Amino acid sequence: MPNRDDALQLLDEWVENEGLKNHMLAVEAAVRHYARLRDADEETWGLAGLLHDLDWEKHPDVHPTKAVEALRERDYPDEVIQAILAHRASYTGVEPTAELDKVLIACDELSGLVVACCLVRPNGVDDLKPKSVRKKLKDKAFAAGVSRDEVAWGIELIGLDQNEHIQNVIDGLRAEGEALGIRGEDLGR
Repeated sequence: MPNRDDALQLLDEWVENEGLKNHMLAVEAAVRHYARLRDADEETWGLAGLLHDLDWEKHPDVHPTKAVEALRERDYPDEVIQAILAHRASYTGVEPTAELDKVLIACDELSGLVVACCLVRPNGVDDLKPKSVRKKLKDKAFAAGVSRDEVAWGIELIGLDQNEHIQNVIDGLRAEGEALGIRGEDLGR
């Protein structure tokens, strides 16, 4: 099975945009956190989080089909491929059925919003609370590219309270805060 180093190499080959790379790393961190919480295979779940938007930059019109083709050629697990297809269910027709599918959807857009919250706070992720994220979630002008409908759908899919899910994503990102550049000291504040 391909490992994280293989996935990072693939990421570097396919994605030039640093913001997109950072998003994919953030989603990986959140999904890995959920794997630990749910006693799931952290490596497999992490691969799905890391590679979910692999072809977004080069092939946005057919995302994620080009990535899925490449992952199949490289023998990535079916569980990873299923989750990547399911996170774009409206395009692929693949419904989220597995726990990983649902967690990936729940973490994708919300991770972007949490990172955006960190970037405008003096202490970044260090002391971020769900209340601050909820406030920004209501402000549609803030991180306008984040689909509030997708955030709500993800929370519904995993069946958690909004605060609990937001806290889980914060905790996942906080664990990788330095690598993601979202700690207060990383932001130069």
